[in-house]
Amino acid sequence: MEVNHFILALISLSCLFSVSANAPPPLSNASSPASSEFYDMIEFMSESPSPFAFDGTTLESIDDLLSILPGGVDPALQQICGNTDHPVECIVATMPFLDENAPIEPLSVLKAGIKAMDNQTKNALAEVTKLSMDPTTPKTIVPILQTCIDVYNSILNSDQKSLEAISNHNLVQLSTELGTNVENVLGCDNAFKQAKLESPMKDMDAMLANIISNTLTIGVDMVHF
Repeated sequence: MEVNHFILALISLSCLFSVSANAPPPLSNASSPASSEFYDMIEFMSESPSPFAFDGTTLESIDDLLSILPGGVDPALQQICGNTDHPVECIVATMPFLDENAPIEPLSVLKAGIKAMDNQTKNALAEVTKLSMDPTTPKTIVPILQTCIDVYNSILNSDQKSLEAISNHNLVQLSTELGTNVENVLGCDNAFKQAKLESPMKDMDAMLANIISNTLTIGVDMVHF
């Protein structure tokens, strides 16, 4: 099948997510045309009735969407991510963090997902810290931003505990920490909603929430020690 715009967007996005040890890029980058097209397509699919046509291809389900992904995506990864609530985001988020020397299985994808979550959280933390220190930020907003900082630090703390639980083969602790992050990720947006304001972090939080949801599904439903 001829390479379409979606595949080009995904390839470009995957390149955007290539990780360096010193400065890993954010998982969401609104300034990237490829990223924007990709996430717009995901949102369109989630909100539109099925089937719909994309670039001449009729897509009736998420499985059809996965079927047009680039050939470089391991079928095992597609299968694992296909069983999450956000399969496309699962693939895009985990691919840069997968260990090339490890087999593609639920545990390795979970580890990659936690690393992706950690990466996205650190980027969100950097952004919200920058906003809180900006002299043009209204003083009434700063306490809300501090709540977001606390939220992101809590997620980072749970990420480390999740990795420790994996090392200790402790499924109870793993499930607890992953579940805690489901609650944590709502904290920043809820703080802005209580103030009747729109969160400047909502897009980053949305992607982070999807990663967290996926890691919980994989960790609880697929990983067995």
